[in-house]
Amino acid sequence: MDPNKTEVYDDDVLPRRPSPIPWVVAGLAVLAGGAGAVMLWSRLAVAEGETARAKAALELVSSEQAQLSQRLEKIEAEKSDLLALRNELSVQVAAKQEELQKLQGTYQELESKMKEEIAKGDIRLSQTGGRIKVDLVDKILFDVGDASVTERGAGVLSRVGAILANVEDKKIQVSGHTDDQPISERLRDRYPTNWELAAARASNVVRFLEEKANVPGRRLVAAAYGPWEPISSNRGATGRARNRRIEIVLTPQLAPAPIDGAKVASSKEPAAAAKAPVKTAAVATKKASAKPAAKKRKP
Repeated sequence: MDPNKTEVYDDDVLPRRPSPIPWVVAGLAVLAGGAGAVMLWSRLAVAEGETARAKAALELVSSEQAQLSQRLEKIEAEKSDLLALRNELSVQVAAKQEELQKLQGTYQELESKMKEEIAKGDIRLSQTGGRIKVDLVDKILFDVGDASVTERGAGVLSRVGAILANVEDKKIQVSGHTDDQPISERLRDRYPTNWELAAARASNVVRFLEEKANVPGRRLVAAAYGPWEPISSNRGATGRARNRRIEIVLTPQLAPAPIDGAKVASSKEPAAAAKAPVKTAAVATKKASAKPAAKKRKP
């Protein structure tokens, strides 16, 4: 071999060391992928947490909205009830005002037509709330110890009745009152006690108002108090004269108007009057007999 000759080596003949770069790149790629995966997982977990919180908040809002809707419905219902109540109260107030105006008109009319008797003290008018009371001393209606209406009494009752006939929404109670003096022997056969005298006088006034003054009978009530509702002392003649009186009281009409008699006859229901308990008060209706049964005195 020529020592001066340079030996040439073929690269293909000598083995090459593999480059680490691909592995580094692959490793970096794997690391990057893992980091990306971890980041994505973290973001997903955060997103899921936020979704859960948002869902819970939405459910809370929905629940609160449902409660608010229920409260709103309740408030609207209460508002509607209050409006209805206000309207009803307004109607009642208007009706009450109208009733008071009518009552005041009736009172003024009675005062105007009975001013002569009022001036003499034979008639006293009073008004309290929804009631009007007319006190008539017995001497302008009856003779002493008698229950028949006199000619003078007929004139007085005709004027009173003309006003009462136009009062449509009141019950008219006619009450007989006496003093505490016993009935005289001369009259005891007709009127054993003051109860009978008071009842007979009240009944006769009621009959007169219905038959002569055209006051509807369904609005009339005859009652007897005898000596038990005095307005003055019975010790003197003046006080006893005041206690002997007829009271006509106008009170609000509480009971419904009676139905037609033909309908009662054809109805299968028992008559209401048949079911009503017997009243123990000393009350004489316009159809009572001229000599009603005696009642017990109040204790």
